[in-house]
Amino acid sequence: MKKLFNNTEVAFSLKSDSELERAYFLFKLIKSEPLVRIGTAVTKFALKSSLPVEGLIRSTVFDHFCGGVSENDCMPIIEKMYDKKVHAVLDYSVEGKEEEVQFDSVLEKTLSLINFVNEKEAMPFAVFKPTGFGRFELYRKITEGEKLSESEKSEWTRVVDRFEKVAKACYEKDECLLVDAEETWMQKAADELMEGLMEKYNKEKVIIFSTLQLYRHDRLDYLKGLHKRAKEKGFKIGMKLVRGAYMEKERERAQLNNYQDPICANKAETDQNFNDVLLYMFEHLDDMAIFCGTHNEESSYLFMDMIKDSKYDKTDNRLWFGQLYGMSDNISYNLSDQGYNVAKYLPFGPVKDVMPYLIRRAEENTSVAGQTNRELDLIKIEKKRRKV
Repeated sequence: MKKLFNNTEVAFSLKSDSELERAYFLFKLIKSEPLVRIGTAVTKFALKSSLPVEGLIRSTVFDHFCGGVSENDCMPIIEKMYDKKVHAVLDYSVEGKEEEVQFDSVLEKTLSLINFVNEKEAMPFAVFKPTGFGRFELYRKITEGEKLSESEKSEWTRVVDRFEKVAKACYEKDECLLVDAEETWMQKAADELMEGLMEKYNKEKVIIFSTLQLYRHDRLDYLKGLHKRAKEKGFKIGMKLVRGAYMEKERERAQLNNYQDPICANKAETDQNFNDVLLYMFEHLDDMAIFCGTHNEESSYLFMDMIKDSKYDKTDNRLWFGQLYGMSDNISYNLSDQGYNVAKYLPFGPVKDVMPYLIRRAEENTSVAGQTNRELDLIKIEKKRRKV
């Protein structure tokens, strides 16, 4: 079992030789922090200056990490993945918007996506980010207990209404909803919104999933408190478990503002925290549903062992593994090959608008050297295997 994720033939079965070469080239670039910094700066400048670079971006980094520029553009990839029993989570990855008209546009796009995915077995989840529906600064003020102006109160009412519309649409169509987590200094406001939606729509089963970033050392205590309230109020908890995406920003802000660093002291503590939360949720599965979003092989093996040693079937709809498109295919496709529930986050959107997402992906991979080296090693093994 412990060698399952070494099977590169299964892992890269959907990749042509040229796609494999492109992946090798990209991860070699990402491995170099100076190259990532230079490439990021050049790309930002080129796009801001309207230089004709979108075609180059589309044929390299975009096509590796994204499904397309529209939902229909993503369909060939979605169908190919589903042939291998890997589901897709269509993620409209347009970030950094600040205007009401833009938030309304994301809402309409999300509602249309719920209709789109509801018709297709390959896509069992809808998804959005809290800051897709409202200003970051507004979430921050509420999280940190600052008084809102009358106009900000009205603005927040509109944010709440957007969350409600999407949650209700998912409930009516029996489609699960994943809502991502963001920085700690805005997350409490989003957590409270999500708890209200779970209380309303997760009475019979889990429709609404929030997200726990488990490089945060306070998340197990938060989950236990939420579980207590859920038992008292009669609702179920859905959680996507991830390690986290904003570590450097979190540490810098904590130091700058002289408060306790919210992030675990080191990777070992983060790994332990992730596994502890996973075990807690699994032990209370009658009250919960798990979307285990990880690129960590040991946590994936642990989750597999939990399922194998339990009364639950690996196809139980409360048990999901998830990875990002373009990464950890050795986990995704080998798990699906063994019959587990697997979904890939499939980002899409206009090339220019998705660049902040792609830049973050590159920066995260650069900071996690072990992940990039693992990707490269697996690609090398597969390239060698194909030459035999």
